[in-house]
Amino acid sequence: MIAAKLDRCFRSALDALNVVEQLKTRGVKLHLLDLGGDIAGNGLSKLFLTIAAAFAEAERDRIRERITTVKQDQKARGRYLGGKVPFGYRVGENGALVEHEAEQEAIRAMKAMRAQGVALRPIAAAMAERGFRISHEAVKHVMAAHGIAAQERP
Repeated sequence: MIAAKLDRCFRSALDALNVVEQLKTRGVKLHLLDLGGDIAGNGLSKLFLTIAAAFAEAERDRIRERITTVKQDQKARGRYLGGKVPFGYRVGENGALVEHEAEQEAIRAMKAMRAQGVALRPIAAAMAERGFRISHEAVKHVMAAHGIAAQERP
């Protein structure tokens, strides 16, 4: 079996050691190109694999921590982090979400209708009449984002 990199093959050092041992019992050799070949041939190779796998796991953990920290910082700054842009907003030049006035007005109208007891589907239909393509499920998400109970009424 040939793989390009150790850190792409295994989730953890323990996973690497277990899988390599399973491969050895089946007579399969594992060649990792980034480590220069067969990594389970002898005792010294196993030691090197253990050390390399531990470093790879530690690096993955550090990367995950850095990404989490950056995302938390960006969220605190009001930056858009990806995915579908919420109804009522656009991504501004600096990467922050900025209100889209026409859709904000639609949100105010949806909230008013919901306060009057109008169900989600009729709200979505009313928005469609105003030129906004929004499903009743999207109306539900908008209501939830604004702290308004959005359960469908009978």
